Amino acid sequence: MKTVKDLSFEESLKKLEKIVEQLESGEIDLEKSVELYEDGMKLKNKCEEKLKKVEMQIKKIKSENNKVKKEDF
Repeated sequence: MKTVKDLSFEESLKKLEKIVEQLESGEIDLEKSVELYEDGMKLKNKCEEKLKKVEMQIKKIKSENNKVKKEDF
């Protein structure tokens, strides 16, 4: 099984959505709810980190002499 660190953004988002559905169902016990919440926070943080990285990459794209140039950082 992949760890949170090894998941793609899309995989992380799907797992996070599933966790939210489980928590909202109200059909799981307290201990499992806490465990799911912890996992969900890890996934949320990973997704936010990836989105911030992509946002920074987009901000680095600029036009120069009618050419699109991407600057990595």
